[in-house]
Amino acid sequence: MSEKESQDKSSTKYLSRKRGHKGRGKQFSNPDEIDRQMKAQKELEENPNAEKEASGDSDDESSSDDESDSRKRSGVEGLIEIENPNRVSQKSKKVAEVDVSAPRELSRREREEIEKQKSKERYMKLHLEGKTEQARADLARLAIIKKQREDAAKKRDELRKDADDSKAKR
Repeated sequence: MSEKESQDKSSTKYLSRKRGHKGRGKQFSNPDEIDRQMKAQKELEENPNAEKEASGDSDDESSSDDESDSRKRSGVEGLIEIENPNRVSQKSKKVAEVDVSAPRELSRREREEIEKQKSKERYMKLHLEGKTEQARADLARLAIIKKQREDAAKKRDELRKDADDSKAKR
């Protein structure tokens, strides 16, 4: 095989790769359809009542449509329609329905943090009372140190007295 033939084959490889994702060809939107969609959207923005009047024939469907349209779409939801049955959306409540006096539910992390703080406070209270193992060990250590210091103080006093006595004898 010559170099020219290998170049021709490699160039055809690249030409065949100019498709879309996973071998599909690119699909372009029809300009007429785009114009039609844009006009429909403009009419809907200008005359929101026209949509309600046109869909007023079926009461069951219009009530569910009104609820979904009245809810403000944010993020990706405004761009594409999401149909996830497991998704729980936050439903806005009316001011009259909100119960201010009810305690708000804490997240798991917040509950654990509060529980951790309370247990730490309980432990410190018991520790100060000397009822924990660590407190007992600390108190025993302090007693030993106190006794050692007392012994050292007595020894120093005895050495001073001996030094004073020896000076007095001279």
